[in-house]
Amino acid sequence: MNVKTLKSITQPSPNPLDNPEVFGTDTQSLIDLLLEEMRSALYGSKQSHSDSASPKPLPSRAKAVARRMALEVQRICRKSDRIQTSGQVRSWQITLIRHRLHKCLGYYKLGSKQGRVDLHSTLSAMVYRHVAQPQSQLKFSARYNLIEDFLQDFYAESLKAFRRENEVDENYTPRTQIELAEYMAFTEQYAKRRITLPNRCSQQLIVLRAQSFARRQPNETALDIEQAVEFAKGEEAQELSRSPAMQQVRAHLVAQTTDPSESVLRDRVVGELINYLEQQGHSDCADYLVLKLQDLAAPEIDEILGLTPRQRDYLQQRFKYHVEKFARSSHWKLVHQWLGADLDQKLGMTSDQWETFLATLDQQQQQLLSLKQAHKSDAEIAKALKCTPKQLQKRWTKLLESAWKTRNSDGSVSK
Repeated sequence: MNVKTLKSITQPSPNPLDNPEVFGTDTQSLIDLLLEEMRSALYGSKQSHSDSASPKPLPSRAKAVARRMALEVQRICRKSDRIQTSGQVRSWQITLIRHRLHKCLGYYKLGSKQGRVDLHSTLSAMVYRHVAQPQSQLKFSARYNLIEDFLQDFYAESLKAFRRENEVDENYTPRTQIELAEYMAFTEQYAKRRITLPNRCSQQLIVLRAQSFARRQPNETALDIEQAVEFAKGEEAQELSRSPAMQQVRAHLVAQTTDPSESVLRDRVVGELINYLEQQGHSDCADYLVLKLQDLAAPEIDEILGLTPRQRDYLQQRFKYHVEKFARSSHWKLVHQWLGADLDQKLGMTSDQWETFLATLDQQQQQLLSLKQAHKSDAEIAKALKCTPKQLQKRWTKLLESAWKTRNSDGSVSK
């Protein structure tokens, strides 16, 4: 904690949490002040039982949440030699309480649905590069499936850790919105815990878990390529699609992702895709994407959208079609940059694949590719090729489709 932060904590202020001298270090004092701060954050003004005969109600189970936070902060301060010898235990309690309450209320205000999306996005960005071995050739679609499998296990581990570290039953599950927000804030904090390694370095816990997960993936398999790239139909096919073996097939079909700004690009691609689907009149596909990003199972999606399994299969096919169109038309550059497959990276192909791909191009396509690599504008390229912008778009889309086929070919795996 820097001097400026400590100074702001210990200076007198109308806010009781800004003055550690006004309360004791006992658990109940911390709980009362947590509830006061929670009420202030939610309703915008101080209101306690002593101020009003009818104070605004706190969320259901808020007192239990405040008690767990207070006990955790006390435990941390008690076990930290640095805090105990600082002579400022109460100031540290305030700092830690505020941090945890801020995180919890942040998820509470987002709501259960958007909170889950934000948490899933945060954790996905943290493990994106670690859920597969460095030598694995993966793009987003394959890596996304690995992330989904990994995070399912991590959420279960986090819930077990929450039960273990707090005074709750063995089978405790968050039931109210504030409890769910508490669990999501705990999960984010749990994922970011620093684990000291033998070489005296440290690493985030979730990264270590993801690296262990990657090492457990099979090295090779002989499954059907079509099954690896198509949407699974039926319970048996979906189970196969989620298997580690099928994930490895996907890993051999695509190129390695190396973009250093993955989380930023991911959010941008998702946002652009949702806008694209809605502008094209396919809001049902946009809804499906949002629900998938929330890690909902197929039956849950069916219930929310009011679909039969057959209707969902049809929606999945249309969704896939529009995503591919999105990735190969006006947004191709953004998508390929995100997948580490832009022009400067041979469109995601290996050197052998790139040579094979170039050999399939006619003179006009080679000229088009050269102009794109030279970063010429579409207007300049259309003028050089003596075609209209619409014709240029069709030619480029066709070239990208050819590149996709070459990139996803693998002589070692056959139908």
